[in-house]
Amino acid sequence: MQVVRGKRIRTLYSPEQIAQRNNELAAQIKGGPIQDLLVISVLKGSFIFAADLIRAMHATGLAPEVEFITLSSYGKGTVSQGVKIIKDIDSDVHGRDILLIDDILESGRTLRFAKELMYERGARHVTIAVLLDKRVKRQTELEADYVGFECPDYFVVGYGMDVAYAFRELPFVGVVEGDDE
Repeated sequence: MQVVRGKRIRTLYSPEQIAQRNNELAAQIKGGPIQDLLVISVLKGSFIFAADLIRAMHATGLAPEVEFITLSSYGKGTVSQGVKIIKDIDSDVHGRDILLIDDILESGRTLRFAKELMYERGARHVTIAVLLDKRVKRQTELEADYVGFECPDYFVVGYGMDVAYAFRELPFVGVVEGDDE
């Protein structure tokens, strides 16, 4: 348990566990049928995971190009009615293999949108890598090809993920337990 900004944060996945899993995922990705790989990081939460995974991929001999996309669910209140592109990629995906990287797969709507978008633009093959898979929240038939960890039904922070823009910098994935007394 660590206290950060007056909040108790329990570690769910340590920096060491994450680093080891990134190396394992990179080896799995390297073993797949890859041609002309373009990695697309879905911002904002995935930026640390994407950077570490891309470096681990480099250590296996992969040298992908890297792009970033920012997507947002929209709707009234807490009910999502769709996904919109806030910041698009610049690269042409036609005929390329795409690896979408995101921090967490929950409902699946945003990643399904991104995957379908890449296929509509002519991608040869689209795979998905996520640090965390929270199956209990799934609302679509989407599954990730590469999963770091199964995530229990907690609101998690750290390693790029935030709550009210805080805690992204933590080197681990944790659960906010409450205020420090």
